[in-house]
Amino acid sequence: MKLSSTALLALAISSITATAYAETQSQDFVPTTLAGTSAQSEAKGFIDGQSLGGTTRNWYSTEKKFRGQRFSYEKHGQTRTDANRTNWVQGTILNYSSGFTQGTVGVATEVAAYNAVVLDRSKRDIKGGSNRTLADSDGDAVGQWSKLGLANVKFRVSNTTLTAGRQNFSSGIVDTIGNRALPSSFEGVSFNSEEFSNLSFQGGVFDRVSPRTEQSLSKFRTEYGNGKQETDKVSTLGVNYQPLKSLKTSLFAANVKDFWNQYYFGATHELGDSQVLSLTTGLNYYKTVDEGKKLMGKIDNDTYSLSLGLTHQAHSLTFSYQEVNGNEYFDYLHETNGIYLANSLTSDFNGPNEKSFQVAYGINMAEYGVPGLKFNIYSARGWGIDGTHYTGDGGVKGFAYNGIQSQNGEHHQEYGVGSSYAIQSGPLKATTIRGTYVTHRASENQADGNIREFRLVTTIPFNIL
Repeated sequence: MKLSSTALLALAISSITATAYAETQSQDFVPTTLAGTSAQSEAKGFIDGQSLGGTTRNWYSTEKKFRGQRFSYEKHGQTRTDANRTNWVQGTILNYSSGFTQGTVGVATEVAAYNAVVLDRSKRDIKGGSNRTLADSDGDAVGQWSKLGLANVKFRVSNTTLTAGRQNFSSGIVDTIGNRALPSSFEGVSFNSEEFSNLSFQGGVFDRVSPRTEQSLSKFRTEYGNGKQETDKVSTLGVNYQPLKSLKTSLFAANVKDFWNQYYFGATHELGDSQVLSLTTGLNYYKTVDEGKKLMGKIDNDTYSLSLGLTHQAHSLTFSYQEVNGNEYFDYLHETNGIYLANSLTSDFNGPNEKSFQVAYGINMAEYGVPGLKFNIYSARGWGIDGTHYTGDGGVKGFAYNGIQSQNGEHHQEYGVGSSYAIQSGPLKATTIRGTYVTHRASENQADGNIREFRLVTTIPFNIL
C-alpha cells in the first residue's frame, strides 16, 4: 500500500499530537496468556441459562431526488416516475437462546423469529420495493411477513464455540448488517475462540445469506455489481489482537468463490484523557484481487481510510481521509456490513480511484446533565473518480460494473445531521430513538446521484424471561 502525501501528513500530525497528550492513556504492552476462566466451566445448563426476549423497531424513511433525477415504478402496466419515495416498516425480533449444557462439551441452541409489518403500503410511496420494503412481482407491498432469522446449534469447549446453522457473524469482511427494520444473517458454520487473554480467532464458511427484506435465503452477490453474478461459498478466517492496552488490531482474509480474495487489516489506537484531550487514530485497509472464474471481472484494488478523532469532555471532532487505488469500485458483499472504511456513509465513497475527506463533530449531552442524548453533524467530499481504465468483465454475463467506464473526473458531496436518545430508566430503559437528515449531491455520472433523506428509527428492547 502506497500512502498519499495527504495521508502521510495526517500521520505526522497524529505523531505530534500523540506526543503532546499521551499523559494518562496507558501504552503498556499486554502479554499473551491463557484466559483466566473457562466460559464452559461456568455453564448454567440448557434450561437454567435460557433467555427469551428481543426488539421491536419502527423504521421510517422519506427520500427525495432532485436535479431532474427520479424514482420509477410500474402501475397498470406503465412505468411512472416520481421524485419521492417513502418506506415505513415495523420489524420485530423474538429471540430464544438456551444455556449451554454442563460438562466438557456444552451444547446450546438459538432461534429467532423475524416479523415485518408494512405501515405504508402505497405502491407509489414504496416505488415497487427495495431493500426497505418487501414487494411482490407487481410492485405491491407484502403487508406482513415472517421468517426464521436465526436457527442454529452451538458447541462449546472451554472458551471456543462452534456454531452451525443460520447465525450472526461479525468481522471486517463478513458482518451482519442491521440498518433496516430487520437485520441480515448467514447460513453456514463458524467458530470463535477466545482461549487467550488478548488474542482471539474467528472463522466461517457460509453458503447463503438471509437478506434484510426477503423471506427466503439467497446466494451471495456484491453491493456494486449488476446483480447477475452469484456465488454460494464464502470462507473467512481472522484474528483479533490487542498488543497494547491502547491498541487493538484485526486481520482477516476471505475467499468469495469465483469473485475475489479479500484481505482486511484494522487498527485503533487511543491516547490521552478525554476529560482533557484524547486522540483516537483508526486505520482500515483492504486488498482485493480477482479469483477463480473472475465473475466480477479483473480486480486489483487497494483501499484504505485513516481517521483522527479528538475528544474533549462532551465534544469530539474527527477528520477522515479515504482512498481507492483501483480501476473498479471497492466492492463488498451485498447484505453485509463488510466495509469498515471511515467514509462509508449514505454513500460509500468507494468509486474507482476515488479520494475522499470527511469532517465530523459530535456532542454527548451527558456532560451537561442529559445522559443518553447525543448530536452529530458531518460533511464529506469525494473527488477524482475515474473508471475509464476499467477493462474487466463479468464473464459471460457482461460487465460486472455497469456504467463504470463513463465515470471520468466525477465528484460528490454529502452532508448529514443526526440526533439520538437512549432512555436511561423505567420500563422502556435502553429504548433508542434516532433521527437523521442527509443530503447527497453528485456530478452527472457518479453512482449515488442527488438525493435527500430523512430517517426516524425507534428501537425498543424487551425481555420475557
